[in-house]
Amino acid sequence: MTDTLTTRVLAGDPRALARAITLVEDDRPAGAAVVRGLFAKTGRAYVIGVTGPPGAGKSTLVDQLVRAIRASGRTVGVIAVDPTSPYTGGAILGDRVRMTAHAGDPGVFIRSMATRGHLGGLARATSDVALILDAAGRDVVLIETVGVGQDEIDIVRMADVSVVTLVPGTGDEVQALKAGIMEIADIFVVNKADREGADRTVASVEAVLSLETFEADEWRPPVLRTEATAGKGIAELLEAIERFRARGGDELESRRKLRAAFRLRELLGERFLQHVEGETGGVLKAGEMDAYIQRIAGRELDPYTAVDEIMRRALSGGSIASPAKGGGAAPMQEMTSAGFSDAGGARLEHVGEARLDHVGIAVSDAHAALAFYRDALGLDVEVPEDVASQRVRAHFIPAGEAALELLEATAPDSPIAKFVEKRGPGLHHITLRVGDIRAALARLKARGVRLIDEEPRPGAHGSLVAFIHPSAAHGVLVELKESKAGKDLS
Repeated sequence: MTDTLTTRVLAGDPRALARAITLVEDDRPAGAAVVRGLFAKTGRAYVIGVTGPPGAGKSTLVDQLVRAIRASGRTVGVIAVDPTSPYTGGAILGDRVRMTAHAGDPGVFIRSMATRGHLGGLARATSDVALILDAAGRDVVLIETVGVGQDEIDIVRMADVSVVTLVPGTGDEVQALKAGIMEIADIFVVNKADREGADRTVASVEAVLSLETFEADEWRPPVLRTEATAGKGIAELLEAIERFRARGGDELESRRKLRAAFRLRELLGERFLQHVEGETGGVLKAGEMDAYIQRIAGRELDPYTAVDEIMRRALSGGSIASPAKGGGAAPMQEMTSAGFSDAGGARLEHVGEARLDHVGIAVSDAHAALAFYRDALGLDVEVPEDVASQRVRAHFIPAGEAALELLEATAPDSPIAKFVEKRGPGLHHITLRVGDIRAALARLKARGVRLIDEEPRPGAHGSLVAFIHPSAAHGVLVELKESKAGKDLS
């Protein structure tokens, strides 16, 4: 079904265009599949962003631009973003009504979109809709933003050229001095230029531009006058857009890289939140997010610590204990029972039988830490051992079949010293005992697992050790250890 829809979009079928846009607006999996299928066919359309405060006449200006672009024989896609009511969630979507003159033109496709609460002057799906119009063969994509203030400037991350529309007589000469709206404009348009105060608005913008230093080959935003209702100044505006486009080169490439970076980070943020609190089995179970919120509201937990906890849970597969009052780290068997896998699904058991040897805990005050484990918990503490290669003193505390290892830096440049300075005392690594460490490393390397040590090095108790990078072990630093007895795992 998705392949058929993709094929129809590439053919420019307006029904398929409408269907594909609806899928991405509704954030359906099929929408992402459509974008994946179309993405390689995009990058040809030129994206023009038109923004400015409410009442500046943006819709009429866009309507006239569409007319002028169509006169040159090019096809156009229009994305008109309207605000969503904070009370009903609805939107009038009136911009499409204002452009009814193009309704019968197959070379024009107009889509009105509600912001649905998304800030920045655009709807969340605007970027994907622009890609779909691009793939459908539209030569130019026009994006009209919601009426914005001085800092709602997402359009600069989405358009190849940004047109900022101002209107005289409503304080826009003051708005023009605001850094946000001033910095995104490639072209300024003072619309409704027949009104009183137009000269003052133009002069105010020019005055601000005169404070900037422009290199000889640098683009200086022109300040144009238009009367969109009468079609005056539209030809000059389109000519300015074409001049900016003709510059192309590094500037255009930089804009498109900025667009790609913004979209990537935006999607990463959305997907991470879905991963954390997904309705069908996220890291946080039902009610856990509310529990975090309740603890923060009650001043039992600060938001930074809450985020750190959630991040650790997400990166370690969600094994850390839930945020119930008094909750701490989950038992180590919960953290390790699932093992770890690389991108190819290589479980640690595949490198040979492995057993939990010990858990490494970085401490800033070994005396206080030992007092807790030895005196408060009544555990035995072995004689400490200095590991010269790591500039660290290791205190082993047997705990059943495994042990705890308290790690105390013996030099300022020790990895443990740096760890404590950056993150504070806490869990540093887990150590798994293997029979043949070189064979284990060879198998992991063959499977593409990222290693810190490709060759083993001396560790405590005369053992050989090697570390696996946390990025391969879901955020956990894993140490492999071959005991002095070699393949004897007893």
